[in-house]
Amino acid sequence: MKLANRTVVSLAVAAAMLSASPAYAVEKGDWLVRFGPAAVIPNDDSGEVKPLAGTGVEVDEGTSLAFSLTYMLRDNVGIEVLGALPFEHDIKGDSGAIDGVEVATIEHLPPTVVIEYYFDPGSDIRTYIGGGVNYTTFMDESADSELEDIVGETDIELDDSVGLAIVGGIDIDINESWFFNASVWYIDIETTADLETAGAGDLEVDVDIDPWVVMVGVGTTF
Repeated sequence: MKLANRTVVSLAVAAAMLSASPAYAVEKGDWLVRFGPAAVIPNDDSGEVKPLAGTGVEVDEGTSLAFSLTYMLRDNVGIEVLGALPFEHDIKGDSGAIDGVEVATIEHLPPTVVIEYYFDPGSDIRTYIGGGVNYTTFMDESADSELEDIVGETDIELDDSVGLAIVGGIDIDINESWFFNASVWYIDIETTADLETAGAGDLEVDVDIDPWVVMVGVGTTF
């Protein structure tokens, strides 16, 4: 009987301690700022480099510092804007006459806007999903010397892209103001690379980059 009483008392004390643990909820009108390193992992699919039959390219991964700003429209609905410092990627040949050849280096910025739904905004562990639109602009495209050894001096330009984006993430409170964040994004990025070469004329290749973006960092609420 004494053991049973002690067990009841212990459970009651544990429950009281748990109930006393603060849950730093988010609510309508809050602003959330998140930042941390992000990796862009292309799930790319290249068309043929026209008119070079049987050739294609692939896009390597890139990392940079990403950041976002979220405004809570309602207790469980927010709008998030994602930005980053430029991501840098290498483009390589993966088939045909340019298989294994370093083709170019590019940079891009992927500003994205999504509407998010928070499943338990009153908890200290908050999961969310969302969807929206991405605009990707490419810059500082430069042909690699390996490619120019084959086709001569080359100028390269990639078209900007507009596509859908989805996100899933989790916030875990550290204290009243700060939280840990991890999120995974899937972004629809489709572009066309136009190459003006001295030895092979004008070349063109369609590239569906369609990357996964993995971000881990911290955030603050105000």
